[in-house]
Amino acid sequence: MKRLAAYAWAAPTTMIGLAMVAVTLLTRGRVRCVDGVLEAHGGFATFFLNRLTPIHAAAMTLGHVVIGQNRACLDATRAHERVHVRQCERWGPLFLPAYGLASLALWLRGRPAYRDNPFERQAYKESD
Repeated sequence: MKRLAAYAWAAPTTMIGLAMVAVTLLTRGRVRCVDGVLEAHGGFATFFLNRLTPIHAAAMTLGHVVIGQNRACLDATRAHERVHVRQCERWGPLFLPAYGLASLALWLRGRPAYRDNPFERQAYKESD
């Protein structure tokens, strides 16, 4: 029951991830399920991460979906991205706004918006 509740609470963010999966599949990307998380790479996922993220991320978590540049990136970042999955389960629909506001507050204070983001700091700490 607890697991189902975690999936339901993260569902709004996961829905965004599922839209990314659909477009990735339509653009010849690949998808697989690893430990209850959909992982997508190639196609639109690669384009999005290379061209539409400010840090050209290797991977990104959207609820119970992780998109990656390629399979090697997904393998290399799995522990880090699973911390973000747990954060999505904890924060639910508030995760993306909270993450974005934390980055914005850091950027406005002249600090690194990605590396100093508390969500990223936790993910790097717990995945080391």
